Amino acid sequence: MSLPPEKASELKQIIHNHLLKMDIHGKIREVLAETVRDDKDSAHRSLSETDFLHALQRRGIIDDVMKDLHFTQVTNTLQELKGILLFLSANIDPSRRYLYLQVLGGKAFLEHLQEPEPFPGQLCSTFTLYLHFRNQRFRSKPVPCACEPDLKEGFLLEIHKDGSKMADATAMLSMCDPVHFVLIKTDTSSETTLISSYFLDWRTVLASPTGKTCFAVELMGVGSECKVPAGVLTVSLELYPPLTETLSTDIISTQQSLERQRTAEKERLFLVYAKQWWREFLEIRPSHQSKLVKIFAQDENGINRPVCSYVRVLRAGRLLESPRQAARFVSLLAHEKAPVVGGGGKQEQWCTLMAFLCRGKGDCEDHATLLCSLLLGFGLDAYVCVGTKAKGVPHAWVLTRGTDGSITFWESLTAHRYLHRAIDPDAPPLAPTPKPSSPYRTVGCVFNHQTFLANCQPSDAVELCVFDFQNQSRWKAMSEEALKSVCAPGSTTSLPPLPPLCAPSLDPAASSNHLELEMRYLVSEHRKDLDLVTVWDDHLSYLLSSALSAYELERCTGVSCGNEEFQDAVRRAVPDGHTFKGFPIHFLHRNARRAFATCLRSPFCEEIVCCRGDHVRLAVRVRVFVYPENACAVWLMFACKYRSVL
Repeated sequence: MSLPPEKASELKQIIHNHLLKMDIHGKIREVLAETVRDDKDSAHRSLSETDFLHALQRRGIIDDVMKDLHFTQVTNTLQELKGILLFLSANIDPSRRYLYLQVLGGKAFLEHLQEPEPFPGQLCSTFTLYLHFRNQRFRSKPVPCACEPDLKEGFLLEIHKDGSKMADATAMLSMCDPVHFVLIKTDTSSETTLISSYFLDWRTVLASPTGKTCFAVELMGVGSECKVPAGVLTVSLELYPPLTETLSTDIISTQQSLERQRTAEKERLFLVYAKQWWREFLEIRPSHQSKLVKIFAQDENGINRPVCSYVRVLRAGRLLESPRQAARFVSLLAHEKAPVVGGGGKQEQWCTLMAFLCRGKGDCEDHATLLCSLLLGFGLDAYVCVGTKAKGVPHAWVLTRGTDGSITFWESLTAHRYLHRAIDPDAPPLAPTPKPSSPYRTVGCVFNHQTFLANCQPSDAVELCVFDFQNQSRWKAMSEEALKSVCAPGSTTSLPPLPPLCAPSLDPAASSNHLELEMRYLVSEHRKDLDLVTVWDDHLSYLLSSALSAYELERCTGVSCGNEEFQDAVRRAVPDGHTFKGFPIHFLHRNARRAFATCLRSPFCEEIVCCRGDHVRLAVRVRVFVYPENACAVWLMFACKYRSVL
């Protein structure tokens, strides 16, 4: 018996809730511990699914669950339930150490105190909790926003040291990697808001005799609200297998105190050095005071960090194939300035990479640091530039230097590339002057993960700037050793760890089909309001695919191809005496109503959608191109053909 997807997910949710209610996690852990204890060879081999299933059946746990759920002689359901039970215990290697982190609910989210209870099936704003720990990423199910949100989820975090033997208490004490919590609110129109970004030191569990501890975590707000509590999560931590010898709380607090002192001392010494370096820079030329030389920047928690710490070498594995595809991916993350309450100009906020990726949008600095990190991963000599665009608007972009000395600017918000040619101010008056190819006006400093350089040329105009970083009369460099002491990975415990990129979970074909059907419905309804009949031409709709594919390929590579074939196919599909009109448009979201409203603002699109005439046939095609982190490039094309009547 097969169920429709919505019924299947509803059944899974009922079973999941029931399993939580009967504390299935606790029962499975007991059976697992007992099985590992009984099996003397378990230290040398992984526990198989069959072994574990037999253990569950011996203890009668599957029978208890079936009885409570009132299932009788339903073999398929039994198999499904066995799958769920096995999933909860899957991939547990007895030779490795795990941290089972459970979120047991939220409270005191006072901003949602007046939030009404959502009706079943009603669209409402949701909270989603994202976690990152030692190169592993997790996310919770979205739950309705409330003063006491029902955030109840378990995450199995692997504590490992590059394939080495099982970590003991002493080895784990030296692991200062925190668990990074990022809480995101998603409203009914799919707009995301960063609620909190919190770093949890999990090592308190090392002092628990039972290997389990439970406590409340107070989440603070972000940006201008970083001192205001956002809410409280109840968190339980449990080590598996339990420690044979635990540590005292004094040892753990001493280790944490030493780490904080070491970090504070490194940061103090760097600040002393940075002040001295800045004084020397100002002595070169008084006008340097007004240059955009940004040494420190505040993150979402209001913490001042050296800008070089926002850039790391980031390799995307198989998820991105080239530097230009990386630039395309970064440009698909929406641009949004940090929200500010009231007037007073721009709110200063650079985001940690995890917060930026979970939110799916950020300011130009977030885009530039991510693109620079990815280009470094692809082996390019990449830097973030801080300067201004037209009208003196502060901006950040990326620069790469070729081995031949060529300079290329990368605009992280659009993926556009510009080849830089400097104007020689000493050239003869009649010499041809290259026109400025880029939108950038001034540059104050450039930096990456291990270099910081301030522009000390007489003019900070980009068109006159020579990017010869070895020339100390043009660029004043900071000490690489000083930067390494506070910006190199692992140098201080205050540095947030670098999360890996996540593979997309969206099905591009299903997303494209769903959005296209919604568009057809919206067009038909719009024409019905105008007393117009809608007749769709499926063949013409299909032909539009090649054009949309060519548009995305051009955005990725900068090379246009396939246009001749598309034009030839359209000529064949449109009979003599008929007129063809097409309107392509690009979006970063998958909200059909928002997209349709935007399209109708264009007179060209409105002309197609509201086309009147003889033998009118309409076509629409949607292509959703999916990138890492579920970033989407949505291409949409409306078209019509009709008999021309003079």
